[in-house]
Amino acid sequence: MFEKKPPGSFAELIPELQRWNNGTGIDVDGWISCVGNFEHAIGYGRLFWPDFHEHDGCVFWKESFDEANYREWLEATGGDKRATQATMNHEHLVDLFSTPDLQLPTRVQLVYLGRLLQDMWGTKLKRDFPEIHVIVDLFGQDSEDLRDIQITIYRDAEAAV
Repeated sequence: MFEKKPPGSFAELIPELQRWNNGTGIDVDGWISCVGNFEHAIGYGRLFWPDFHEHDGCVFWKESFDEANYREWLEATGGDKRATQATMNHEHLVDLFSTPDLQLPTRVQLVYLGRLLQDMWGTKLKRDFPEIHVIVDLFGQDSEDLRDIQITIYRDAEAAV
């Protein structure tokens, strides 16, 4: 499971913290209360605690599931439900947000966020589907290309047959 203490510090994960108060910095809670808002919190809630949908022995994100797309991927994978789920449910972490200044996140930021999502989605899936085993897979963490850091969900091979 996810380590509660981030690698390094929040100052490393959120460099903006150190720029506050004429360079003396601000803590995470103070920063959130200054720059955050309820609409963003609600939107992030959907990212961190999404709705999932069970279909044909598989699990998918509810909002993006499409039956025709599922059938196409199932055919393309030769009926491999695990591969179909992993493909349809994968997300490149670097693509979660578009930044106007094209500033890419750091590897440390992406891995921290990926592990947080992995822990939260895994907890939500266990709560919503206690009778099945769904894997939340974070991979590509050691790749040179930050786009390779991805997260996906799929029901384990035995359960998805």
